[in-house]
Amino acid sequence: MNEQDWCDGNYVELLINGEEFFPRVFHAIENAKREVLLETFILQEDSVGFSLQKALIEAAQRGAHVEVTVDDYGSANLGEGFIAAMTDAGVHLHVFDPHTKLFGTRLNLFRRLHRKIVVVDAEVAFVGGINYSSEHLLSFGAKAKQDYAVQVRGPIVNKIHEACWQLLNYRADPKKQKSRATAVTAVNNAIYNASGDARMQFSVRDNLAHKKDIERHYMHAIHNAKHRLVIANAYFLPGYKLLRALRRAAKRGVAVTLILQGQPDMPWVSACTRLLYEYLLRSGVVIHEYCQRPLHGKVALADDEWATVGSSNLDPLSLALNLEANLIIQSKVFNQHLYEHLQSLAKSNCKPINLRVAKHGYWWRLIFVSVSFHFLRIFPTMAGWLPVHSPKL
Repeated sequence: MNEQDWCDGNYVELLINGEEFFPRVFHAIENAKREVLLETFILQEDSVGFSLQKALIEAAQRGAHVEVTVDDYGSANLGEGFIAAMTDAGVHLHVFDPHTKLFGTRLNLFRRLHRKIVVVDAEVAFVGGINYSSEHLLSFGAKAKQDYAVQVRGPIVNKIHEACWQLLNYRADPKKQKSRATAVTAVNNAIYNASGDARMQFSVRDNLAHKKDIERHYMHAIHNAKHRLVIANAYFLPGYKLLRALRRAAKRGVAVTLILQGQPDMPWVSACTRLLYEYLLRSGVVIHEYCQRPLHGKVALADDEWATVGSSNLDPLSLALNLEANLIIQSKVFNQHLYEHLQSLAKSNCKPINLRVAKHGYWWRLIFVSVSFHFLRIFPTMAGWLPVHSPKL
């Protein structure tokens, strides 16, 4: 991978589920002095959404420059009152790729803004897979999602900050360019007040210059793994190259473990994923299904140092269509912490999958699932025949 893209001397902390993530983000926004940049796929009008709204409004009223970008498909149901309360207070709210519903149905399913990023005062940033919805809290009930994010400080924050402004400025209103440029200049003068032992790279996936960046990081980690590889991913339907790389890693003696959905929120996707089980199990890959509640995480680790946390699933939408963002982390301390957590998850809340389980009921669904799997694998190519719309806010 490109060495110049790595940043040394960063602090990183794993945040598990909304209980750890939301208080940290809200606290950071509540203490913002100059700027808040926030991107999310889903923002809902529930207890979490209103808490975020309150923090953003108060930051804007204190004089901080606040930019919020939501996806039109994921956040299609925001009410006019909810939006007006923020914009009236000075929050700059953007909608990614807005489309009018047809008979109440959202048709703009593909090429979504799926990133989840927060940057406050260019000093602290959050990256992960957690949306602003009460579904990410245990109090939501049996359907509460298991998910992850990281809080980071250090030089890597500048890379994340820059990526957020690149999206905002792609089609920026010329009348707003001056105020935005002023805000960036002011924040870029911030002095980092934290350092750590983590080496990081911020990796994005888009439909222009970075179509395969995140997938390349995964492939590099799998190819170079020496003794262990753990992937916990909500929607696991990668291409043949990545599947073959996992099999080869297992065959050369790497302990390859997959933690996948056992309580799926999209059952037909999990049905396609299960078609892969026998293919992987026969090569020595260990598979666990997380059964406590829906798994929404997108994390992985390799050996003793490499790890990634972000928004990208290992499926056609994330790998070939959506705008995604992952942090690539080299840190022994972080790697071990994530490893211990995932090991605990596998032992206490997962069902191990063996060949007998993988084959159960296999024959009657083989044709349907095979057709679905191969369709999903070629779908990004088919979608690529359509014009790639530019980021539109």
